[in-house]
Amino acid sequence: MHIIVVGLNYRTAPVEVREQFAFAEKDLPAALHQLMQTKSVLEGVVVATCNRTEIYVVVDRLHMCGYFIRSFMEQWFGVKSEQFTQHMYIYEDEQAISHLFRVTCGLDSMVIGETQILGQVRSSFLTAQAEGVTGTWFNQLFKQAVTLGKRAHTETSIGESAVSVSYAAVELGKRIFGMFTGKRALILGAGKMSELTVKHLYSSGAAEVIVANRTLSRAIELAEKFSGKPSTIEEALKHLDEVDIVISSTGADGYVLTAQQVAEGMKRRPNRPLFMIDIAVPRDIDPAASSVPDVFLYDIDDLEGIVENNLEMRRSEAAKIEVMIGQELDEFQLWLKTLGVRPVIRALQDKANAIHEETLESLFNKLPELDEHQRKVIRRLTKSIANQMMHDPINVIKEMSGGKKGNEALDYFTKIFALQEQLEAGSKDGSTAPAPGANDKVPAGGDSIAPKTTLAPAGLLGG
Repeated sequence: MHIIVVGLNYRTAPVEVREQFAFAEKDLPAALHQLMQTKSVLEGVVVATCNRTEIYVVVDRLHMCGYFIRSFMEQWFGVKSEQFTQHMYIYEDEQAISHLFRVTCGLDSMVIGETQILGQVRSSFLTAQAEGVTGTWFNQLFKQAVTLGKRAHTETSIGESAVSVSYAAVELGKRIFGMFTGKRALILGAGKMSELTVKHLYSSGAAEVIVANRTLSRAIELAEKFSGKPSTIEEALKHLDEVDIVISSTGADGYVLTAQQVAEGMKRRPNRPLFMIDIAVPRDIDPAASSVPDVFLYDIDDLEGIVENNLEMRRSEAAKIEVMIGQELDEFQLWLKTLGVRPVIRALQDKANAIHEETLESLFNKLPELDEHQRKVIRRLTKSIANQMMHDPINVIKEMSGGKKGNEALDYFTKIFALQEQLEAGSKDGSTAPAPGANDKVPAGGDSIAPKTTLAPAGLLGG
């Protein structure tokens, strides 16, 4: 068995390509079931966001698997393979597992360390699990990935530093006020940057946000999204003394707010600091306003310096997470290697139980005078003897099966205890070799993971 991921993301494909491979949420269950009809696929999970579409599968062979997945995408999306093959990547086994761990921790995101992807991976897995298209391998792997993602954000500081200009602007304001609880903010401009800034302000506790724009209708549209107060820029500047924070991002050619206007506003609010951030290019606020007492003025260069410093901090934290990923990868590999020991242990237990029952039946036939209580005591004591006899051999084979000669150890164990008959019987009735593709079911083989990856997808995806 092998784990494969085939996908495209913001690094490998422009948005006009990515949007052709967007899975609608309502269509995802049907897509998963069609994926399961693809040759060689035993388990499947689809992770689809605005920045990536990735198909994770457990397959019973590597040969041609890229071709089969590509064919599935051709059929589902109605896009010819030559239009997307050059944008795709495929990772196999160890590299596929490592990739999933990095994605879930936010290390493969456009904004390194972001947390939204963690919820998206979890949701994708739960959807696949609910549809019954995951099994033992993915139930273990995705649970481990989500747990790792949570640990990455709680045990490191990767998500604590602002890495967008709008978010950095708000975080910078906290250095002046601590928190924005009860504070009033004035936003000059109503574009996308302003919208993100308003969102961050409210999430940080701002009491009221006034949205001012040259076109009042646009100010009303943005203000309504957040229960803010719309205004024209001219009217808003008359009430500069009533706000604590000014963030400006208009498309004006000259200064929207002069140093004199700021000075006049501060006369009406003595001894109260005014925090101002100008994220417009060209600048909206006269730089001379910074000389007015109690005015803290920052421009976009100040913010970009903060963003770059914070990105460097996130990169440092990412290095810690990479170590965690290596440890989790080793853990999963060990789990996978010991997966094959389960049917052998079950076979030993079945054989011991059968011998125990046959021996008790013979004993009770020879001692018919035993009452029910005596029989229960004998059954319990003899069962305890059998379990104690199996305890050490089971622990030893568990340990040995995870070693370099694990398969050889399993073969010897099977021969020493003469378990072939039980294994064959279990294989026929499904008790020691569960069928793949069903929920919590997967072939019982303990295939080790081969560290192999392909980054030049055209060849392998082409079959």
